[in-house]
Amino acid sequence: MATLRKQYVVSRPVFSEDSFAENYEKINRIHKTTKDHIRQYFSDSKRVKKAALSLLPVIEWMRSYRLKQWLMGDVVSGVSTGLVAIMQGLAFSLLASLPASYGLYTAFFPVLAYFLLGTSRHISVGSFPVLSLMVGAVVTRLVPEDGPPAMIPAFTNLTQDQQRVLVASSITFLMGIIQLAMGVFQVGFVVMYLSDTLVSGFTTAAAVHILVSQLKFVLGLTVPGISGPLAIIYTLEKLFVQIHSTNICDLVMSVVIMVVVFIVKELNDRYRAKLPVPIPIEVIMTIIACGISYGFNFTERFKVEVVGEMVSGYEAPVAPNMDIIRDGGVEAFPMAIVGFTVAFSVAKVYSIKHDYAIDGNQELIAFGVSNMFGATFRSFAASTSLSRTAVQESSGGRTQIAGLISALMAMIVTIALGFLLEPLPRSVLGALVIVNLKGMLMQFTEVPYLWRRDRIECVVWVGTCTAAIFLGLDLGLAVGLGVELLTVVFRAQFPRCSVLANIRGTDLYRDRKDYLHIYEPPGVKIFRIPSPIFFANVEFFRNKLIEAVGFNPLRVLKKRNKALRKIKKMLQQNNYHITETLSSSPEEDHEDQPNLEEPDSPCHMKDLPFKMDLPFKVDWRSEMASDLGVPRVNLQSLLLDFSAVSFLDISALKGLKAIIKEFLRVDVEVYIVSCDAHVLETFHRFAFFDDEIQTFMFYPTLHDAMVQVTETNQSSNYKPMLKATRL
Repeated sequence: MATLRKQYVVSRPVFSEDSFAENYEKINRIHKTTKDHIRQYFSDSKRVKKAALSLLPVIEWMRSYRLKQWLMGDVVSGVSTGLVAIMQGLAFSLLASLPASYGLYTAFFPVLAYFLLGTSRHISVGSFPVLSLMVGAVVTRLVPEDGPPAMIPAFTNLTQDQQRVLVASSITFLMGIIQLAMGVFQVGFVVMYLSDTLVSGFTTAAAVHILVSQLKFVLGLTVPGISGPLAIIYTLEKLFVQIHSTNICDLVMSVVIMVVVFIVKELNDRYRAKLPVPIPIEVIMTIIACGISYGFNFTERFKVEVVGEMVSGYEAPVAPNMDIIRDGGVEAFPMAIVGFTVAFSVAKVYSIKHDYAIDGNQELIAFGVSNMFGATFRSFAASTSLSRTAVQESSGGRTQIAGLISALMAMIVTIALGFLLEPLPRSVLGALVIVNLKGMLMQFTEVPYLWRRDRIECVVWVGTCTAAIFLGLDLGLAVGLGVELLTVVFRAQFPRCSVLANIRGTDLYRDRKDYLHIYEPPGVKIFRIPSPIFFANVEFFRNKLIEAVGFNPLRVLKKRNKALRKIKKMLQQNNYHITETLSSSPEEDHEDQPNLEEPDSPCHMKDLPFKMDLPFKVDWRSEMASDLGVPRVNLQSLLLDFSAVSFLDISALKGLKAIIKEFLRVDVEVYIVSCDAHVLETFHRFAFFDDEIQTFMFYPTLHDAMVQVTETNQSSNYKPMLKATRL
């Protein structure tokens, strides 16, 4: 379908910024102080009430809860999600190097706090494999399987499992404090620095780490947990050294479970619209594996390692240990960022789908409190899981009532049914973890797409993934963030500058390389820089501008000064009266040597420190100028399009001022067009204007400037090289 073309005609005067300001009065806005904002905020009772309710979002959505329409869906969804959460809690606790029963704590306590404070109605709060692995790295560092634990007084008289639980809960508590502080101080925007590309590369690397960490359970081998740079290499080395000791029963059982679960999950995805509830295949396979392991006594007959004794009920709250917090504080910050980023990304998807709003800062508060509350009851880091959230939403869940019911199911298993899971082989849990990595591992397919579409983004993905795989998740995230920030600096420091031309018959201007039917007035150049100008790219801006106009104004100025000395000498030979002599520095005779004083050198005869009996004016565009060795400058007007310049710093202002003066002193008129109001204020605030650079050089639009420049150039008449002289 062809685009409908309509005509419009606008008749108005040509405006410069000065004439526009004269014709249209600008309102001088009074900016309010922080005190004024606070007073206005608390003087509005509705706003205060809204702020109070925002701290407990459950009140708002519970008031609009549709009991008859939503309750049954939430109950069914809660039961389905609870079954998945229980299995994932058991499996992911192995990633955290903790006893399996503590995964049930993470499926219970954080959900209760999020129910009251969270703004998302669909995400399933609980364990997340990447966070579990990051917790496990701290746990194995402070409490290694082989060797003594760290010198922490609180470890005295505790078993190894108790020491590890204390480490995990203390780190989780610190993670919650960081998230809560970020939410209170309204700094949730920092997660926006983690692009989708970076998160994808990071989670893919985490999936590789998870896969390697679960191989020891699938193969039935004893491999100590290793953390730090190159840990994945050392872990694989230990696995291959023991590969001949693989427990065949564990391996066969794991392969069968992975194949069955994978097939059923694919069927769930394919027939999602027809299935009222996804088939809980993980739960079914876990029950079958428990029964077979118990019936055939796998522990004795095949030396299969099982979950073992489950903690029955809940233990008393425990305070975080400050020594552990000091030792593990570095790891807690990336955990807080990753946990919130993943949860917020998933929540945003479902909020858009179901048309409701979520608050990033309130989500930070909710997860901060959830992790702090859960940590006091010995749970480990909580976020959300995409697969678990998909089950909660697809099975009819409308609100966090479904999450509350899933937490109640985890409580029932913890209190009454935990003993039924004691004969469950750990290899089954490892297999369930691996088969759930499909989504994250499939992100490798993004690399060819990114390479074709945006190679810089591809570098971010590959750099983040590679660093996270080999250096560890915490250092890998830091490296990935560094690479991403470098790409931003690179894009800003080396923008794609262009020379614009008019599209014939319109007031539109585009890159002259992209169009055929264009109009370029002789002697006029339009240069556009699509980036802020700051200390890092002001020299790049200068070089690109010189490249666009085809000459260096400093070099031209130097040639003209040399020509003026030659003219003076010729005038002296013709017996003209000279009142003063022209002084020059030795550097002026060396054309290839840069002279920092050149911008202050004269470019007109009237500026020279001597007087002539007969006045004359130099036309540097004439043929005689070329005979004197002066490069001919055909450029009359230079227009700088600042429509994409959002800010300038002090270094940029100084550099820009020097560049403009260089062109003005070689008789090139300079105009700056389409400046943002904030940029114009910056020019005035930093005393940019002087006797040479004045406000009349600024125009509100490019077309205004072009109309003015075209008329001025057409009416100007150039005189001979030297008038009223004998030369």
